[in-house]
Amino acid sequence: MALFRRRRKAPAGSLDRTADRADLEHLETFVRTRRGVEAYIEPRTTVTETTVMLIADDGEWTRRRVEGPEGARRFAYRVGIPVYDVALMGYPQRMRDYNERRKRRPELY
Repeated sequence: MALFRRRRKAPAGSLDRTADRADLEHLETFVRTRRGVEAYIEPRTTVTETTVMLIADDGEWTRRRVEGPEGARRFAYRVGIPVYDVALMGYPQRMRDYNERRKRRPELY
């Protein structure tokens, strides 16, 4: 059993790390513990690798790295949730509403 695992490096030109098992476990837990979750693929930037944002039916969200757009699609297919490209669809209003509620009442979150 390996006690230390090598972390893969992000592609040249990126300042970020690549996705790892902990990222996928977090996403899987979010899907299992929320209702109406949808995935939104966020494109790679010069600073951050491709990420997927999961948004529940109440607007709660989480974001983690994935292995590119195809990795996000594979993940969504495997856990049985819809997947969208945020560059084409934008973010849903329920997420903005959730963020606004958090700003107004942070003690509840």
